[in-house]
Amino acid sequence: MKAGIHPAYEEVNVICACGHVFRTRSAHKGDIRVEICSNCHPFFTGRQKLVDTEGRVDRFQKKYQRAKEAEAKKKQPVA
Repeated sequence: MKAGIHPAYEEVNVICACGHVFRTRSAHKGDIRVEICSNCHPFFTGRQKLVDTEGRVDRFQKKYQRAKEAEAKKKQPVA
């Protein structure tokens, strides 16, 4: 590598809005502040909450619920 052109690679603190602090290495100088981290992100905590402002998820679930009901009717034996 060419000398003198690469930034200094140092240990920095990453500080989350939830209060969680961890150390990593970066070329960034000083602390890094983030809004969300693996300690408080819903995917990692299991408290996942879906935000659907236009009702798309509800329409999707209704559509496939009707399909499941139709399939169940086909499988019922005719007496």
